[in-house]
Amino acid sequence: MPLLNKVRTAVSGGPGGDTATRSLSRLRSALTLFFALDGFLFAGWVVRIPAVKEQTGASAGDLGLALLGVSAGAVVTMTLTGRLCRRYGSHAVTVATAVLLSLSVALPALTRSPLSLGLVLLVFGAAYGGINVAMNSAAVDVVTALRRPVMPSFHAAFSLGGMLGAGLGGLLAGSLSPTTHLLGLTLVGLALTGVAGPVLLRRPSPAPPEALPAPSPAPGARSGAPRRTVLVFGVIALCTAYGEGALADWGALHLTQDLHAHPGVAAAGYSVFALTMTAGRLSGTALLERLGQTRTLVAGGATAAAGMLLGALAPTVWATLLGFAVTGLGLANIFPVAVARAGAIAGPGGVATASTLGYGGMLLGPPSIGFLADWFSLPAALTTVALLAAGAAVMGYWARDTKPARTA
Repeated sequence: MPLLNKVRTAVSGGPGGDTATRSLSRLRSALTLFFALDGFLFAGWVVRIPAVKEQTGASAGDLGLALLGVSAGAVVTMTLTGRLCRRYGSHAVTVATAVLLSLSVALPALTRSPLSLGLVLLVFGAAYGGINVAMNSAAVDVVTALRRPVMPSFHAAFSLGGMLGAGLGGLLAGSLSPTTHLLGLTLVGLALTGVAGPVLLRRPSPAPPEALPAPSPAPGARSGAPRRTVLVFGVIALCTAYGEGALADWGALHLTQDLHAHPGVAAAGYSVFALTMTAGRLSGTALLERLGQTRTLVAGGATAAAGMLLGALAPTVWATLLGFAVTGLGLANIFPVAVARAGAIAGPGGVATASTLGYGGMLLGPPSIGFLADWFSLPAALTTVALLAAGAAVMGYWARDTKPARTA
């Protein structure tokens, strides 16, 4: 592959080595910006949902149905984006979906009915799902080229972008209308895509897996084994995204309803979780280099399980906040590692499978917690986050011997 050949030249100190190294560094920086932009735009939309609800006159049920448009658009597009990446390259698809995401984030503020809101959210969800698969596919190639486990740094950028988008949106909510705010996000998104996009477009994606010699199967190996292993990593992603969705929607309610926390303290529950998750991802590369992927998955799952048991069952507010913080640290690097492993095994198709399952977990978490809370109690329902995190650790250990299907 051209990209990997240049990196080998750089490592060996041959002609053009410095140029190749700088070029790869620029590529990594540009891709990091796309991850941050994705989180920034999505969070900017989320904080304006109440205002858009009022503008469209939607009831709670109407809004719930409209928001399904994001989920439906994302899931359908994720299943198709892997094929688009193989055909056109993950770099081109990343840029195209970034433009679509930037344009579509302004559409909800222009709607005046729940039906029109649901229709434009289908477009927004399609762009969101597409860019997540495309940029993760591109990130897998960068990880391979660098020969360093830097995938968590990309997801840290997503988390930081989301925190910035939510914080800025909260500050602007009282002074700007949803239309002005979201149109501003469109301009920011298009400007940043104009800066970072050419870096990706000037560098073609590495050759797709179909163009490479197929690796010889191990003696006794079954042809379906790689696909099954990709599904395992997809389920690992689902288990961890389930926890993210559950804490985002139910953590504050648990603190106020079950522990009678002050609303300000309860609001800090998810912030603590998000901060420790971001910190864990920023240190994820060093952790992976020290422990390796399997031990990172197992330790992360076990840590998240212990933290969530504390967060769900502790009798005091501060112990619960500590549990949320530990959960964030544990979950931080599991999703990035799972997506990276799926991509290493099966290319963009593997990324698409893992991302789709992971996104499904984020959608599955909140309603599942709600149903279980009705049947049992909210603390009991939140223990399912710990159960699935422990399951992710077990599956990570089971898949420890899987080798990438793509060779350099």
